[in-house]
Amino acid sequence: MPTHCTTLPYAETGAFSGLLTDYIAQKPELAAFYHRWPSLENFAAQIAEKQASYSLEARQRLVAALREQYAGSETPPTIAANIELLAQETTFAITTGHQLNLMTGPLYFLYKIVSAIKLSRDLKAAYPQYDFVPVYWLASEDHDFAEINHFTLFGKEYRWDAEGTGGPVGRLPLTGLDKQIISQLPPEVPAAFRAAYTEAATLAEATRRLVDALFGAYGLVSLDADRPALKQALLPVLEQEIEGQASNAAVQATNARLEAAGYKPQVYSRSLNLFLINETGQRQRLEPDAAGPADLLAQARQNPAQFSPNVVLRPVYQELLLPNLAYIGGGAEVAYWFQLKDVFAAFGVPFPIVLPRNSALYLSRANAGKMRKLGLEIPDLFKPLPELKKQVGTALGQEEISLGEQQAQIKTAFEQVAALAQRLDPTLVKAVAAEAQKAAVVLAGLEKRLSKAAEIKHETAYAQLAAFKEKLFPEGGLQERSDNVLSILINNPAFIEQLLAAFEPLKLEFAVLEEY
Repeated sequence: MPTHCTTLPYAETGAFSGLLTDYIAQKPELAAFYHRWPSLENFAAQIAEKQASYSLEARQRLVAALREQYAGSETPPTIAANIELLAQETTFAITTGHQLNLMTGPLYFLYKIVSAIKLSRDLKAAYPQYDFVPVYWLASEDHDFAEINHFTLFGKEYRWDAEGTGGPVGRLPLTGLDKQIISQLPPEVPAAFRAAYTEAATLAEATRRLVDALFGAYGLVSLDADRPALKQALLPVLEQEIEGQASNAAVQATNARLEAAGYKPQVYSRSLNLFLINETGQRQRLEPDAAGPADLLAQARQNPAQFSPNVVLRPVYQELLLPNLAYIGGGAEVAYWFQLKDVFAAFGVPFPIVLPRNSALYLSRANAGKMRKLGLEIPDLFKPLPELKKQVGTALGQEEISLGEQQAQIKTAFEQVAALAQRLDPTLVKAVAAEAQKAAVVLAGLEKRLSKAAEIKHETAYAQLAAFKEKLFPEGGLQERSDNVLSILINNPAFIEQLLAAFEPLKLEFAVLEEY
């Protein structure tokens, strides 16, 4: 099914934070919190900086881990080729990351990945002497199971109740998932979605298999960094964090500057931004006084794989492992990356270009038809419902009811009566004021009743408008934050290709895809 793409500024949607829209507008107040603005020409300096800092040893470690990760499964040739490309010093990564949401979770999971693939293509066209590999970082060490154990499809919530949660979610076995979710899915769900969860042993493997099925043809490489060989690269960070708690000092200083500039910090930094994965597989927060630094240092040096970085240090770990140039994330991620520039400086790691992911609204052919039937244009979709009702009512010929002129006339009349009372008997002034108030209330009530009567003439159109608005903006939020890709993909198998054609990551505009 063909689609037409219309774009509009993020600020005009009213759906994004002030920090994000200010960043897109390149407000000077934010310049100190990022390294390089995401423009095509700025990637030349980013390439040079990363190439100078990223060692051959790091490349070899990464490629070996990826080969091991993909061993034992049928790897799409495009992914295998990109893994081998990463061994070359002229190859760089464009990275996005996300939690291990079941069945991909909300739509923006896909939008992140498509943004990374498209930017990699754009960079190859601009810098043909280099290669660029899109990378999906699996948040396999996250332990917030409640955020990822459910998804909604066609209005029905599917939920997985698993045991043994509290540790890295990527390690979870898929016990009970087939009975609770897979067997309950509509028959139209593509086989790849079922196979990913029935043929894998863990949630991380299942997520990677599904991502490979959806994006393998585009060469997307997934990385699960919860691997002992990769954790060796984290050791210098562990030592510096345990000995000097460098990350918290850097974040606190940045937070003070952000707040002074009028922005609220997104994430909370702790004295020690590390977790320990204990013998039972639970991810426990480390506190400075929980054990002496000497003991923690000895433990880190003996087995760095037991340590897990939190949201403050996870990006540093990512940039140590990958020859990465840019991180692509949503508005909340952009906000917390802005807290981390000094953290990267403290650990001597280059700070990547921070790029907001593409955001989009998808209009099926049916919804596009409803939009036209209601006489709406694409920018109208983002207006509040009361404003839209007034607009639709005007188009339908509904008379706008206002008794403001009559209210003014009554007010003037009572003011004249009050003046007369003041001259003849001042004790009657309060009685006049009370009667004036009663008259105003009566007139306001009549205005509401008359407005309701006018609305009833077009109540069918208004009901359709409300249902249409709720369909596109569930519970008042963006479609991409709640709808699952299956709600589109089942009826439109070309959806990912359409996203790739529509998205232009460096333009930083909101996309509306209209099916026709």
